[in-house]
Amino acid sequence: MSEAVANPKLAQIIETVKALTVIELSDLVHALEKEFGVSAAAVAVSGGGAAAPVAEEAPTSFKVTLTAGGPNKIAVIKVVRELLGLGLADAKAFVEGAPKMVKEGIEKPAAEELLKKLKDTGAEAKIEGV
Repeated sequence: MSEAVANPKLAQIIETVKALTVIELSDLVHALEKEFGVSAAAVAVSGGGAAAPVAEEAPTSFKVTLTAGGPNKIAVIKVVRELLGLGLADAKAFVEGAPKMVKEGIEKPAAEELLKKLKDTGAEAKIEGV
């Protein structure tokens, strides 16, 4: 185990990571980025120990989330049925269970069109970069 870390859980994690292949490490980094919504961008450290600022990348993939059904739930249910190919009962449960992600991994124009369709029915929805 690593003697540099006093916490035995952390030392065990470090030992496990040391045993991974480069491809496994890459997969781990991507999984952690997705799980925690962060980026593992490299940060240069100056001689004084202060970290250099990291440039933010503009998201290229977006997700649309239905946050509330709004006052006209029937119209929202119809749109959700059309967009997701759900049956009536499933679409009703989807709308009533908001907030729910409608679609993920779509480009910005498609996300904006989807958002417009939902908002035109009176639903509350939002777009987030992934």
